Amino acid sequence: MPRRSLVRLYRDEFRGYSFEKFQQDLLAGLTVAAVALPLALAFGVASGASAASGLVTAILSGFIIGALSGAPYQISGPTGAMSAVLIVLVQKYGLQGIFVAGLLSGALLTLIGLLRLGRFIAFIPSPVITGFTSGIALIIFIGQIDNFLGVKTAAAESAALKVTQYFKGGFTPDWHAVIMGALVVLTMLLWPKKLNARFPASLLGIILATALSWIVNWPVQRIGEIPQTLFLADRLNLFTLPWQQLPQFITPALTITALGAIESLLCGAVGSNMTGIRMQANQELIGQGIGNMLIPLFGGVPATAAIARSSVGIKSGGQTRLVSIIHAIGLLLSMFLLAPVMARIPLAALAGVLMVTAVRMNEWHAIRFMFGKRFKTAMLAFTITMLATVALDLTQAILIGSLISAAIFLNQLSSLDVTIQEVDPEKLRQRGIENAGTCRHVRVAFLTGPLFFAATGNFIEAFNNLGDTHALILSMRGVSNIDTSGLEALRTLALRLRKQGGMLMCAGVHENARTMLKRGGLVDEIGEENFFWSSDQAIVEAERRGCAFCKS
Repeated sequence: MPRRSLVRLYRDEFRGYSFEKFQQDLLAGLTVAAVALPLALAFGVASGASAASGLVTAILSGFIIGALSGAPYQISGPTGAMSAVLIVLVQKYGLQGIFVAGLLSGALLTLIGLLRLGRFIAFIPSPVITGFTSGIALIIFIGQIDNFLGVKTAAAESAALKVTQYFKGGFTPDWHAVIMGALVVLTMLLWPKKLNARFPASLLGIILATALSWIVNWPVQRIGEIPQTLFLADRLNLFTLPWQQLPQFITPALTITALGAIESLLCGAVGSNMTGIRMQANQELIGQGIGNMLIPLFGGVPATAAIARSSVGIKSGGQTRLVSIIHAIGLLLSMFLLAPVMARIPLAALAGVLMVTAVRMNEWHAIRFMFGKRFKTAMLAFTITMLATVALDLTQAILIGSLISAAIFLNQLSSLDVTIQEVDPEKLRQRGIENAGTCRHVRVAFLTGPLFFAATGNFIEAFNNLGDTHALILSMRGVSNIDTSGLEALRTLALRLRKQGGMLMCAGVHENARTMLKRGGLVDEIGEENFFWSSDQAIVEAERRGCAFCKS
C-alpha cells in the first residue's frame, strides 16, 4: 500500500514535467542550499555532535527523505527543535547512544506510517505545540550563550539550571567572540527581506564574521576540520550494537519519534496551506523513518522536516521533490569545495545564527492571539508546556504536554450546556401556534454537547430542582453522542418524573443519539409516543394530553 501510494505521488507530481519546471526546481534547490548550509553547521554543533555531523545529516536527508517524502515541498534536515532535544540526550547517553536512539526512532516512525497512524499526531492541541516550540526556542537560545560569550560554563541537567549559572559569575566574556556573534545578529536583523530572498542573511553574517576573524586573526573558537566524506569517523556500527543496553534507549527514542513526527506533520500543514497540495502524512512518516534509520550509519543526527527550508523552497518557485535533492547536491559540493573555509567559521558566529533563529521560531502570531484574546485554557496549556520543556527532561515535557492535551480534550467534550426555559406563549404565537403555552407545568430543556460520562454531573445537577414540572421536554438537537453513563442519567431522570406523576419527552433527537437510546432500551422505557421532531410539537402534545397539576 505505501509503495503504491509513493508511485501515485510521483505520477501526479511529475505529470507534464518540463525543462522550464526543472529550471525552477534548480533555482529553488540552490536557494535552499544557501539557506541550509549555515543552519546545518549550526544545528550540528547545537545538537552536541559536530558541524560535519549536521552537514552530513542535511545532505542525506535531502536525498533519502526528500525522495520518499509524502509531499513535493518537504525538505528535511537537522532542525532547531531536534537539536534542543539532542543536546540534552547527548549529555546523558553520549553520541553513540543518540545514534542508537535515532535508529530506533526511525524504525518507530516507519511503523507508525505503515500502520497509517499519522492522523493521531494531529490530536495534540495547538497551544501545547506552541508552548513546546517556545520552550525549545529558549533551550536553543540558552544553549548558545556560552559560544556567544566565548566561555565554557559547567553542564546542567536542564536549560533552567543552566541560566542560573550565569548569575553566579566566575567567568569572563571574550569580547572577540561577542563581536563576532553580534555582527551576525545585526546582519540577520538589518538585512532587508527583499535581499534575503536572494542571499540569506545568515549566510552573509557568517561570511562577514569569518572574513573578519581571518583578517584580524583573533583567538576565537572555530568549527575545526570538516571531513570531506559522507562516512564520518564517529558513526553507528551495526556489528557493535549494544543489544543488552537497548532498553535504556527506548525513552530517548520515543522522544525523538514524537518530536520528529510532530514537526514533520506541522511542516506539511504549513506547506499545504502555501501550495494547496495535501501531504500524505503516513508516507511522510515512512520517509522520515527510513531516512533516520540510515543517517546514523553515516554519523548524522536525527532529522525532521524543516519549516524554514521548505518555505524557502516553495517561495523560490520549487515544483517537485527535486528541490530537496538539488539542495542536497549543493550541500555535498560545498563539503568538498568549501571545507577549508568552513573550518575557520567562529563558533560565536554560529551562536548568533542560532539565537536569532530561536527567537524567530516562536509562533508569535499564535501567542499574541491566545494572550490578546485572553483564552485562559490555551494560555495555561501554553505556559505549563513551555516551562516544563525548559525546566524538565524533554521526555517529561512531552508527557506533560500530552496529559494537558487529554485534559483539554475532555474539558471541551464535557462542556454540556443545559438551559431550562419556561414555555413562552407569545413566542409560540409568533410561530403560528395559538393553543399552546398555557400550562405553567411544561418546561423545555435545551441540551448542547455530548452526553457522556464526563458531562453527566452537569446534566444531573441541572435537573436537581424540577419543582412542579409535569412535562419536561428535552430538546436534543445539539446532542450528537451519548454513552452508557448518559443513558443511565436519562433513565434516572425519567423515573424521577414518573414518580411525581409527570413525563419525560424528547425532541429533535440526533440519529446517533437515537441509536444509542434504542440499544439501551430508553426508547421503550420513555415511550415511542414521547419522541417528537421539534419541541413545539412536544409542547402542543403535552398540553393536549392534559395536566394533572392544572386540573388540581
